[in-house]
Amino acid sequence: MTLWGDPSPDIADWAAEHLGLQTSTDPDLAQFGQALGLAAKGLAARPAGVAAASARFAAGLARLPSTAAARWLGHDRGPAFAIDPRDRRFADPTWTDNPAFYALRQYFAGVSQLTEELIGDAGLNPTTERKARLAAGLVLDLLAPTNFLPTNPAALRRAFETGGGSLVKGARNFVDDVLHNDGRPRQVDTSSFTMGDNLAATPGKVVFRNELMELLQYEPQTKQVHATPLLCSPPWINKYYIMDLAPGRSFVEWAVAQNRTVFAISYLNPGGEMAQVTMDDYLRRGPETALGVIADITGADTVDIAGLCLGGALTAIIAAHPTRSGGTRVGNLTLLNTMLDYTDPGALGVFTEADTIDRLEKQMTKTGYLDGSAMAATFNVLRANDLIFSYVVANWLMGQDPPAFDILAWNADSTRMPAAMHAFYLRNFYLENRLATGDLTIAGEQIDLGRVTQQCYVVGAENDHIVPWAAAYATTQLVSGPVRFVLSSGGHIAGIVNPPGPKGWYLAGDDTPPTAQAWRETADKYAGSWWDDWARWSHANAGELTDPPPVGSSAHPVLGKAPGEYVLT
Repeated sequence: MTLWGDPSPDIADWAAEHLGLQTSTDPDLAQFGQALGLAAKGLAARPAGVAAASARFAAGLARLPSTAAARWLGHDRGPAFAIDPRDRRFADPTWTDNPAFYALRQYFAGVSQLTEELIGDAGLNPTTERKARLAAGLVLDLLAPTNFLPTNPAALRRAFETGGGSLVKGARNFVDDVLHNDGRPRQVDTSSFTMGDNLAATPGKVVFRNELMELLQYEPQTKQVHATPLLCSPPWINKYYIMDLAPGRSFVEWAVAQNRTVFAISYLNPGGEMAQVTMDDYLRRGPETALGVIADITGADTVDIAGLCLGGALTAIIAAHPTRSGGTRVGNLTLLNTMLDYTDPGALGVFTEADTIDRLEKQMTKTGYLDGSAMAATFNVLRANDLIFSYVVANWLMGQDPPAFDILAWNADSTRMPAAMHAFYLRNFYLENRLATGDLTIAGEQIDLGRVTQQCYVVGAENDHIVPWAAAYATTQLVSGPVRFVLSSGGHIAGIVNPPGPKGWYLAGDDTPPTAQAWRETADKYAGSWWDDWARWSHANAGELTDPPPVGSSAHPVLGKAPGEYVLT
């Protein structure tokens, strides 16, 4: 069954290639096609469920003419199929006011509902069902009426208002994307962004460099600083400057303004020559080495660490590694949208089951790395309407230019993953959950998160589709030190790039009951940004105020200006 007739082979090929359903070496890495095939087989063995769902769909279709006619006459009999009022694709009032478009919207809602019911009745195991739902959802999203000019009232109106100019501009955008962007609609205009100017712009110096990372030390902006320096530990899945995004939107800049001596790791973007680099190497040559350099420059006995996502996982691991020199230098921890317990990894679980990891490992052995575009495609699939189809509509149908937005510019600056490290990460963290169970061995030592006795400030984001906030909360049950948990508004990135302002909110509390829901029921809600709350926590726990240390030292002289060289690789 299709919505608007059979999609052409060109549309089907575009969907498979550019929505992340295939790679150059594997036409269906996550086995979405197989999941849909198993769903069809399961439904064939359950005709009663199919008949019941089809009957409900037919009954709704029978109501469509009367509901549309009533709408034409100014009456509202209620929709034939449930409509999600939060679906921004149908925000244009024409979808409500015009009977024909109202009926079309209901029809699309009915097909979506029927698809959901059929997959639920197919008798699939949970993993296969999640894949089938995601794959079917992608097809439905692709074929949504808003993606086509004749059935998009907002695009038709714009074409009329511009005398067809929007159609000409949209066609140019489409051709340009086909020729220069692999057929994907551009998400961002990066031409106005310059590294070190309006991205990664907090003043600082490169004070150390090895084959894996550069260490940046930021210049003080206050007369005195807290005695304990702060190391920002970013994920190497992305460029580090999400933590130093833009002036006024940089956590690094904010931390420096809060009387902190701040350092940050900037990882080299790996190529095939780094195929055998392991997570052990990232631990030893990354934050562990950085802690030694910081101790030499500042003279501090301990260093606080703020870790983001995978950088946060490595932060917890080094804090639980007390027999190594790095572990003994770790002070208080800030863990931002970090998952240590992978029992429920959320939407990414679709891409991290055993068969998919097996296939991905075979692919990575051919290149020595996982290409950044593959990672980007995965994240795009998880939010296809926001990250793909909204730009199909805006750029191609409406003839608009992509926005110049700093987060999207950073998101487009993707990185590669070394094959050995990434395979280890997927198997030991996502597939086997060894970090949470205490069975993970890193750098020759078994990691027990219960040995993390430092104070922890843990942040989750309510709309995070990469690290579900309940998974972030699970950290409070794994570490032994006192924890302040904060739930931010926003998602995986917007929840972190969260400067003080009137629109945001956060929940916070020092009590850590066994479940995330129990915590939420007792947490206090505040207007504004968690950055303000973190600043108060930082001032209370970062030591006395003293004169700023020098930038660099005789053993670790300044090698150049921040943001350094590695961020450009």
